[in-house]
Amino acid sequence: MKDISKKRHFVKTITWRILASLTTFLLAMFFFRDDTDAVEKAFGVALAEAALKMVLYYYHERFWYKSNFGLTSRSNRKTENE
Repeated sequence: MKDISKKRHFVKTITWRILASLTTFLLAMFFFRDDTDAVEKAFGVALAEAALKMVLYYYHERFWYKSNFGLTSRSNRKTENE
């Protein structure tokens, strides 16, 4: 397996967040399309979605890190800095 740097993980995280938030913004624009404040509302939805999902993702990852589900042996697992 290739040695994957933390920098690569960070860049992938940022690019995914941009893509996901842009999708949310466009979807919100579609729903608010007849509203004169559509851009402001869609931006607010995308911003709130990004912040909330980053927090939820962090705790989701921490839960799975502590879980033994699907692991045959916890001692064989390589970990990065916590």
